[in-house]
Amino acid sequence: MIKALEHHTKPARYGAVLKEKATGETYTPKALSDFVAQNIVETLIDFPTGRPLRILDPAMGDGELLISLLKQLLYRCPELEIEVYGFEPNQDALNIAATRVQQTFPNATTHFKKKDFLEFVIEQFGLIDNELLLILNPPDTYDLIIANPPYVRTQIMGADQAKLLAKQFKLSGRVDLYYAFIIAISQVLKPEGIAGIIVSNRFMTTRSGASIRRSLLERYNLHSVWDLGDTKLFDAAVLPAIIVAEGRKNQQNSLPIFTSIYETDSSAKIEVSTPIQALAHHGVVQVKDGRKFLVQHGNLNTNGSLDGVWSISTKTTNEWLAIVDSHTYGTFGDIGKIRVGVKTCADKVFIRSDWHNLPPVEYPELLRPLTTHHIARRFKALELKSPKYILYPHENVQGCRRAVNLSAYPCSRNYLEKNRVVLESRKYLMEAGREWYEIWVSQDPDAWNQPKLIFRDIANEPTFWLDQSGSIVNGDCYWITCQKPEQLDLLWLAMAVANSSFIERFYDTSFNNKLYAGRRRYITQYVEKFPLPNPEQALSKAIIAKAKEVYECIPSPKSDILQIELENMIWNAFGLVAEEVTG
Repeated sequence: MIKALEHHTKPARYGAVLKEKATGETYTPKALSDFVAQNIVETLIDFPTGRPLRILDPAMGDGELLISLLKQLLYRCPELEIEVYGFEPNQDALNIAATRVQQTFPNATTHFKKKDFLEFVIEQFGLIDNELLLILNPPDTYDLIIANPPYVRTQIMGADQAKLLAKQFKLSGRVDLYYAFIIAISQVLKPEGIAGIIVSNRFMTTRSGASIRRSLLERYNLHSVWDLGDTKLFDAAVLPAIIVAEGRKNQQNSLPIFTSIYETDSSAKIEVSTPIQALAHHGVVQVKDGRKFLVQHGNLNTNGSLDGVWSISTKTTNEWLAIVDSHTYGTFGDIGKIRVGVKTCADKVFIRSDWHNLPPVEYPELLRPLTTHHIARRFKALELKSPKYILYPHENVQGCRRAVNLSAYPCSRNYLEKNRVVLESRKYLMEAGREWYEIWVSQDPDAWNQPKLIFRDIANEPTFWLDQSGSIVNGDCYWITCQKPEQLDLLWLAMAVANSSFIERFYDTSFNNKLYAGRRRYITQYVEKFPLPNPEQALSKAIIAKAKEVYECIPSPKSDILQIELENMIWNAFGLVAEEVTG
């Protein structure tokens, strides 16, 4: 039996901020630890008989998760015999965690290792044909696992490390370190065991998360999922989620429970102290600091496939989406390819708003107007006094994109030569066989002159505008051109739909990938699924005409009135009545 001592002092975090970012160490708040531990214990049906209960934290940090789990277990069964296991590669953190656990539970049988958990799993399992297969003795397995794995994305851990993890754990796309932890945990969880894992919620909706979404459904029986959205439970800029899952003993028959909580401006009828407490309620809940959250409970919707985007499924959302689907003719992805803007990796050289200060004899010939998020406005871009221009050294010749011959552009060549040291420091460009003066991501040079729909990547509200100036789009925005130029009206229709509160509701219902302060991510994988009504219907033609009218008179009181009228028309085009959408 383990008895808990009520007094203990939580040591300060170890390490510096840069170290924390590099290793992904994000320590778990006590309230969140307690919540995860409580749900693990509530999901567990029976304790083992004739042997101790084996619990594990594969990334111990300061030991908060283990302490929460031990307290929950002993509250439920004070006489329970427990063996406590933990992995932590950092000696300072390991010492802190061990001290805390032993001070709080002096009778605990502990087995803590200064070792990386992923290395441990790989040692226990061999790599054959990209599958993790048992090769030696059966590895240690655990009844309960509680974890807050490190959050380290590809660009921080490095490409080589990411490729190695992808190979070892059969992952594809951009790899986050916690993806590997999720798979490794499944290898050592008993078939009837329970795991509670705190992760970033990014994997639920991004393309890079497709492989881990599939792995979760194939390797676990999911019990509950919580999308904790913009609750700001961590000091780090992480939007967390919690997964509570059983081992894969039998085929899963029931739908996993899904709960989401996001900040809102709507009025609340219930007040609690914290966002964690708000999860016990439904609807709009206010917390002690004045923030209000919309809490929704339903089931996990995987959109019909193992690697599909995860969203919440309720009777209300299902009925709403069914109405939209019955009035959908196509999607934005049907109009044409959605591209991100250019990425120079040397903006100070290529992009300036003061080119006019150069002597006329030095003025580069290859300058083109540049669209950035700074001129974003619905329907038509803002006009700045000092707009930005980009030196764009790319062209298409016989359908092939290439860098221009600088000898034909002496002023551009002279300017670039002055900055050659900076440009040649982009080693990856040179290693890819590119010219030293190229832009890293240049996109299609011929496409810039076509009319295009441009939109911001991150915004509180959708901001889509039409560009007919031939400008180049910067990497902080995305853009669409018509694959069939004769169908240009589809861009006008899409612009009207995209700038409506209807699309905000569609986004939140289908994807709900919000950042802090209610900001949404408008990226290819979401926008390409935005619906379009039948462009041949009378209402759609009226929407197109009104969108063109807004474009011509914005900004003006008339434009404001027209946009309100457009709102109602868009909702009606999808068989719905306009409703207020709050952030």
